[in-house]
Amino acid sequence: MPSHLPLSLPFSRRGFLLAGAGAGAALGLAPGPARAAALPRPFGRHGSPAARPTPKTLYVDRGGRGDFSTVQAAVTAATGSGWTLVIAPGTYRETVTVDVTRTQTTWIGASDHPEDVVIVYDNAAGTPRPDGGTYGTSGSATTTVQADGFTARRITFANDWLRADHPDVTGTQAVAIKVQGDRSAFHHCRFLGHQDTLYADSPALTAFARQYYAHCHIEGDVDFVFGRATAVYEDCHFRTLDRTDLAAAPYGFVLAPSTAAANPRGYLVTKSRVSSAAPDGRYKLARPWVPSSDPTARPMLTVRDTRLGPGIDAVAPYADMSAAHPWQAQRFAEYRNTGPGAAITVPENRPQLGVAQAESATRVAHLGDWTPWREC
Repeated sequence: MPSHLPLSLPFSRRGFLLAGAGAGAALGLAPGPARAAALPRPFGRHGSPAARPTPKTLYVDRGGRGDFSTVQAAVTAATGSGWTLVIAPGTYRETVTVDVTRTQTTWIGASDHPEDVVIVYDNAAGTPRPDGGTYGTSGSATTTVQADGFTARRITFANDWLRADHPDVTGTQAVAIKVQGDRSAFHHCRFLGHQDTLYADSPALTAFARQYYAHCHIEGDVDFVFGRATAVYEDCHFRTLDRTDLAAAPYGFVLAPSTAAANPRGYLVTKSRVSSAAPDGRYKLARPWVPSSDPTARPMLTVRDTRLGPGIDAVAPYADMSAAHPWQAQRFAEYRNTGPGAAITVPENRPQLGVAQAESATRVAHLGDWTPWREC
């Protein structure tokens, strides 16, 4: 997505992902992948290649104890519909694509801790491609999910590209995962990046892809949750990063929906929280993205029953991405939020739903007959 904000952090995300327990603890992050090599049963309670619960269960272990040592190799082998991939603890440095033919796929992190199973790469929009040109925002994604019916549990999806490592690259968008399929669900997952971390999208302007994120951790700095999906974020933690490269606010924006005008449901954040590693008031809650590919978009975002920490600018929580498409002309609203970042000091800057309106701002209204929360 467009941005004129430079990106930098005082440490490398690549370093903590590959670090052992000591380095991870020093950064305040739980150690994970370093434990993988010592596990006698890398797939835990989820069986093994010698004891598959179903014929369509495949096992991935970078240490060679599964059917495949990379996630993409397992995806390639799992042709058709209805496969389950059990992924052993470890850091899988690769890009992965689940194409439209591989429907009803489930990925399970074989640990109870999502930080133990990490899929990560470091392409950015401006990274040169081996065959010429650059990757662009979509092409930068570590993981791309195009198929319908995708489910992931207890996995970390990350992009550890840093602008400080590539001062010659101007396209700083670096996507951890791009999700386009309908009925895509993520339970207890982590999404780590900086700009454009989680691309919750759809395959076409006329496709209203439904997505559900429950008990997930999502972090970044610029527009780090963005796209045109009909997406529900329930009991999630949005974490904004510090920015030592900037002297003044805003440091970035949490959400940047690009909902198609014909879509009656955009992003819904409910029963969640927004915290920050940055000083107070440095972040905006959202700005609308009206992409050049859809100049008629009317971004929609409802944030309700959510705690907004002091990192959010309470006076002016929304901003324009383009003067031609002011946020006030979009579909932004709040309801019963709490915390210092939710204080209503300038009412016209914080549109609120009424009680009757809030009755239609629910996960059921957004997702219809699909009930992924029953699978948690």
